[in-house]
Amino acid sequence: MGENFRDSIGTIDKEGKRAWIFPKKPSGRYYKYRKWVSYGLLIFLFASPFIKINGNQFLMFNVLERRFNIFGFPFWPQDFHLFVISMIIGVIFIALFTVAFGRVFCGWMCPQTIFMEMVFRRIEYWIDGDRGAQMRLAKQSWNAEKIRKRLLKWVVFFVISFLIANVFLAYLIGSDKLIQYITDGPLNHVSTLVSLLIFTAVFYFVFAWFREQVCIIACPYGRMQGVLLDNKSIVVAYDHKRGEAENGRKKFRKNEDRNALGHGDCIDCFQCVNVCPTGIDIRNGTQLECVNCTACIDECDTIMEKIDLPKGLIRYASEDNIERKAKFTFNPRLKGYAAVLTILIGVLIGMLFLRNDLEANILRLPGQLYEHKEGNIISNVYTYKLINKTSKDIDDVSFKLLSHKGKIDLVSHRSFQVPAQKLAEGTLFIEINNTALNGDKDKLKIGVYSGDLLIETTTTRFLAPRSYN
Repeated sequence: MGENFRDSIGTIDKEGKRAWIFPKKPSGRYYKYRKWVSYGLLIFLFASPFIKINGNQFLMFNVLERRFNIFGFPFWPQDFHLFVISMIIGVIFIALFTVAFGRVFCGWMCPQTIFMEMVFRRIEYWIDGDRGAQMRLAKQSWNAEKIRKRLLKWVVFFVISFLIANVFLAYLIGSDKLIQYITDGPLNHVSTLVSLLIFTAVFYFVFAWFREQVCIIACPYGRMQGVLLDNKSIVVAYDHKRGEAENGRKKFRKNEDRNALGHGDCIDCFQCVNVCPTGIDIRNGTQLECVNCTACIDECDTIMEKIDLPKGLIRYASEDNIERKAKFTFNPRLKGYAAVLTILIGVLIGMLFLRNDLEANILRLPGQLYEHKEGNIISNVYTYKLINKTSKDIDDVSFKLLSHKGKIDLVSHRSFQVPAQKLAEGTLFIEINNTALNGDKDKLKIGVYSGDLLIETTTTRFLAPRSYN
């Protein structure tokens, strides 16, 4: 068997040009399961920006305003450490599943695969036909039929790309603001419209032309496979022991005893290659182009059924399972990943429970010294910033000293309100008798109250005259 496949990728021909992939329309049990999973994820993707929990968008990633909502929980810049831990958990979770089950995420849950195979490719089958019809149409001269089909496909692709761009924008700026922009009219928000058209062009380029090249060239996950996979990882694999036997593959002939001739069960029909969306031959072993979409499994099972041979020539299996019939085991490597993942999830849950609904920061006004008043009173001036992370207003907010005897005076008002998911800031004075201080930089503990209810505590430094004994 030649090893040329290791020197180039399946979408490049001998001259180094793009080899366009015309995959056969898949069918079978795995494809049916993938359709249901994909439809569920598509509903989730399109609905998440418009679902609200306690007034918070279910998922939002507003990078410009540094506001994030994850499963209805709002995260502010002050919660960045929680966001980082969440991302680390996601990476380790994917790594764990890659070590155990290969590139299953790419084939079943990746948005690129779902949109390409379950949306754009299905539209292409509907307009252009299956593999053979698409290949004939590509070679066909530009007559009325080809122009009609191409224009129809391009228009539909553009409309869907525009819809995806709108949903993407809802994740970035919030669904309420997106609906407001649509209601106001695009001409009143030209800059947003230009951004939307740029995103539309990017999505159109990816799904109409770049396609599987994203998985092969742009996405680093395929390269990660080589580091994470081992002989115990369960991947979409060709059973070469059964398929090749002693004398290799052979075309099918009716009433021929293949076992007596020493030939394997693979009849070299190339249907597993024809149905592959990245154009590889799975019989060459695990390759970075393989996204574990299971199309080759379904197609091979169909062929085996037709020639009355057992299914599973291509299946989910590990190299150890094929070579030595070894069963999947939870090896030390997997246990290590699982342990780290469990610890990080525990840390994240603990931080979420300890996270307060209101974030308080009180800092001395830069460049200001203390003021010495009558009665041996020392006064410091501070700025405060309160962030309300909830979807409800916090009323009757005031400050009290918890660590020292003294008083806190707010500039212009005694108490105030912190609006929902907003920032309240202002200036305050803290006055303490010098005899109650232990040094020139005492640490103060301050309570933030809503009425009589203590909702947060914070600390700051109090500057006073240095005492000499």
